[in-house]
Amino acid sequence: MDNPDVELDLQRSVQAVLRELNAQTPALQSNQGMWRWSLHKKVERDPGKRPVLVRILLRELEKAEREDARHVIMPLLHTLMYVFTKATGITEELHRRTYAFCMRSLTLPAPYCTVALDCAIRLKTEAAVPGTLYQRLVIAEQNLTSELYPYQERVFLFVDPELVSPSVCSALLLEIQAAQEQQTPEACMRHVVSHALQAALGEACHAGTLQRKLQASPRLVLERYFHAVVSAVEQMASEPSPSREGHLERLEEIYCSLLGPAEAARGRCGGKRLLLPSGDPLQDQLPSIPLPSPHITFHLWTDEDQLWKELVLFLRPRSQLRLSADLEALDLQGVPPDRESARASVLSTDSGIERDLPSGADELPSPESPEMERAGLQRKGGVKKRVWPPDILMPSSWDGPPGLHRRTGRPSGDGELLPGVSRLHTARVLVLGDDRMLGRLARAYYAIRKRETQKFCLTPRLSLQLYYIPVLAPEKPAASRHLELGELATFLGRADPWYENTINTLCPAIHKLAEMPLSLNTSRTIDPFILDVITYYIRMGTQPIYFQIYTVKIFFSDPSQDPAEDIFLTELKMKIQDSKIPRDGFSPRRRGVAEGPGAELSICYQKALLSHRVREVTVSLRATGLVLKTLAASDSDVSGPTYCPPAAAPVTDHRCLNVSVTEVVKTSNLAGRSFSTVTNTFRTASIQIQSQDQRLLTLSLDKDGRRTFRDVVRFEVAPCLEPCSGAQKSKVLSSHRQEMERTKAKAKPLLMPINTFSGIIQ
Repeated sequence: MDNPDVELDLQRSVQAVLRELNAQTPALQSNQGMWRWSLHKKVERDPGKRPVLVRILLRELEKAEREDARHVIMPLLHTLMYVFTKATGITEELHRRTYAFCMRSLTLPAPYCTVALDCAIRLKTEAAVPGTLYQRLVIAEQNLTSELYPYQERVFLFVDPELVSPSVCSALLLEIQAAQEQQTPEACMRHVVSHALQAALGEACHAGTLQRKLQASPRLVLERYFHAVVSAVEQMASEPSPSREGHLERLEEIYCSLLGPAEAARGRCGGKRLLLPSGDPLQDQLPSIPLPSPHITFHLWTDEDQLWKELVLFLRPRSQLRLSADLEALDLQGVPPDRESARASVLSTDSGIERDLPSGADELPSPESPEMERAGLQRKGGVKKRVWPPDILMPSSWDGPPGLHRRTGRPSGDGELLPGVSRLHTARVLVLGDDRMLGRLARAYYAIRKRETQKFCLTPRLSLQLYYIPVLAPEKPAASRHLELGELATFLGRADPWYENTINTLCPAIHKLAEMPLSLNTSRTIDPFILDVITYYIRMGTQPIYFQIYTVKIFFSDPSQDPAEDIFLTELKMKIQDSKIPRDGFSPRRRGVAEGPGAELSICYQKALLSHRVREVTVSLRATGLVLKTLAASDSDVSGPTYCPPAAAPVTDHRCLNVSVTEVVKTSNLAGRSFSTVTNTFRTASIQIQSQDQRLLTLSLDKDGRRTFRDVVRFEVAPCLEPCSGAQKSKVLSSHRQEMERTKAKAKPLLMPINTFSGIIQ
């Protein structure tokens, strides 16, 4: 389609998207993010416009490369790849130019080179075998059965009903249900067959007749053609040097078998075709082949272990496939096993001394003997120690083996952590809410990591991807509170401008959707904006930003009460209680301490230095409050200590807490004694705070009123480490008593990844 009016219209839409990126508009404005969505809708309604849009986007990318306008490279590249995934009929020349641009972008710093490499790998696969990206995406997202491509994905959307209004939950649930009611497995298989044949045959494919024939085919016939097309595409994509001619012949056979020789020949040999009033050929008005939205399950987060249980149930139906013997013996906690597979441990009676061996034990039997045959089928007595790879519980283990290269066209995280165990499942966990919801997600993430040290069943088989969409309560009088609860979303928006433009602007649209009257007729839902943006984020948000999780140990005024341990992700706030400790309580008030507002605190912290040297500082002061924040407070701190590049190894030494202490300053004059407050700020890697007088403390974690600790006299904060990062060894002392000595060499921090489009853009 070379219509100048069409190209001009698409050019204006692309320029509107670029103007949004260049404009200095505040975050969370409802007028942002709509141009990208409307651009994709234009080419979705008229697939013939996709080659024109590819040409325009490629032209803008080459212009940005010449002018060194890097801030538009990521949005344009993501938009271009999203069009490539859906499109058919893209010329080899456009494939070649786009691939050449991605290869030139490998010289740019991260994250540009990382995203460009991933795009180049997918482009190479798509250029060799057209339709591969679409086919694999639909099979994985819709959980269609295929032996040649057995990967499965699922999106888990979690909402806390105490943080998000019921109207928002109902509106989101209805929009998801309305879209998925029309996405039956039969419809998805028809889409895969139609797209593969159109991508390979081009104008020789009579698209309208093909879709009508598939629509009339029964389930068994449709499945047969679906598996035939998938087999042809996957076998060709797996070859080192695929032959386009052989692939074309095989798909032509499927096409002829489906339509019949006469109808297929009419579609191939129709040289002169009717023209529309616009001058375009009638054959070029291709029917739209939609890309179904991923399979999304909606969950109200009411149970602390709910995320773990959902992940286990996702793996359970096919947990017996491609498992080694060791993993077969593991049962999934919280879910009854399918069969009794407990393995009894046998105590070894072997003393380890050679003279205790029976006679002839050192002589190996012949290979044909029955003893050798039984030895291959039975285990010797004794407890066999299972040894996992040393970096099995690193955060990168959820995303697959480290490194830039991965298998062509496979989902992220499909590497094998253990021999014989393939990661066939990808769980994409999307949470909606504010910083309090992210604190809850951090606790669930830590609990899963801790469970994996005891029941090693998720990490080898599951790739876990985390996503976040901010949904803040529309409380106009409490504007400061509104911004306070969205600190992490603001940080992600500063780090990734495309996340700011696409995701941070979604909150007003969600509230508008909740205000609309509910319609029970789900078939009338047209162009669901919220679901389309969620789908775009899930598919294109592949670059994680890592956040350090911190642990806090809390000591109470009651000596009989055991200390409590918890974690937080964004903030810890300390306040002074009005009540005091009884005189026979923790410690008496020191003599010479003047009464006044606040409490006398002893603060011991490890100062954060650029030289990474350990320097401890201890101060005593009177304060009315204290706040520990983990996120950078300004744009200059975006490249600071709260993230780690995807390709770099996480380093704990660079992470620090931003501490703000409201100190009480006493002044004396002729009028008497007066008190004023001043805020002191500093950075630290770890901190210990203790109340020196009779005043008690109240702690609040992650701005969540449900996670409040009262009657606190001391607490310690430090970076949270991987549950299995420290090795334990026992040492028998001369006094015949045993003590456990924990060695923390090469301690690994626990980092929680949240996926964005580009990661950190410097």
